[in-house]
Amino acid sequence: MDIGGRSGEMEVFTLVAEHGSLSGAARALGLTPSSISRIITRTEQRIGTRLLLRTTRAITFTAEGEAYLRGARRILADMAEVEDAIADQGAPRGRLRVSAALAHGRMTIVPLIAAFSARYPAIVVDLMLGDEVVDILGGEADVAIRFGELPDSPLTARHIGSTGQVIVASPDYLARHGTPVMPHDLFQHNCLRFNFRRAAPDWPFRVDGREFSLKVAGTIEGNSGEVLAQLAKLGAGIARVGAFSVAQDLECGNLVPLLEAYNPGDVEPIHAVFVGGTAMPARVRAFVDFLVERHEG
Repeated sequence: MDIGGRSGEMEVFTLVAEHGSLSGAARALGLTPSSISRIITRTEQRIGTRLLLRTTRAITFTAEGEAYLRGARRILADMAEVEDAIADQGAPRGRLRVSAALAHGRMTIVPLIAAFSARYPAIVVDLMLGDEVVDILGGEADVAIRFGELPDSPLTARHIGSTGQVIVASPDYLARHGTPVMPHDLFQHNCLRFNFRRAAPDWPFRVDGREFSLKVAGTIEGNSGEVLAQLAKLGAGIARVGAFSVAQDLECGNLVPLLEAYNPGDVEPIHAVFVGGTAMPARVRAFVDFLVERHEG
């Protein structure tokens, strides 16, 4: 790598972010931490602003550093794609970064990766599972699997599935606390809820064709449907989660569905989200097409 050029400086900066330290980036590049520090300082002097705040324990990014990191990732990804296209005449190859929610990724996306990799051996799949929303335009991922209605954005989305919602509890919890018969009975129970901002604060129901919502409460919140389902299975309370995430536990009796007569039947769409257009990398198109193919099949 030519660390004397701007692209080299950008790669150093992204590696510092990836490893969380100058020493981690230095090991990855076979350099010394002092060399990495000089490169960062040179970049800051050229730009005219501080990008990193360094202490003996950790590094943090300034607002300008975060902006530089997003731009650097995007530029490096574009450069890699141009080189890949020229080298392989547009055939699917290179690194594909895929972001998926923890439970859905583990249960639905991971089982597909082996078949996709066998079909496209020149693509290196970099799979990241977590419930945080990654910045695709900022270069944090090439494809993200997202649930629910999507906000307006420059990104392209393709529908790859949908899931309903189900209220569940363990037989042990119900034996100790009783089984809710009507939606309002939930006020007497410990309801396990999502803690992230986009989650609806209420649980919806339908009675005699009329839909309404209840503001439930509980002592535990989590950022993952898989976490809430696990807590429900352990008898911690009642959860409302995606049906796909608890299908096996319902089948074997570890969890019991509740209040199904009042289920409003709300369905959450699942999309693959990416940067589209004529310059879309062949590896991204191949992966999205593969997901759609498996969904339709």
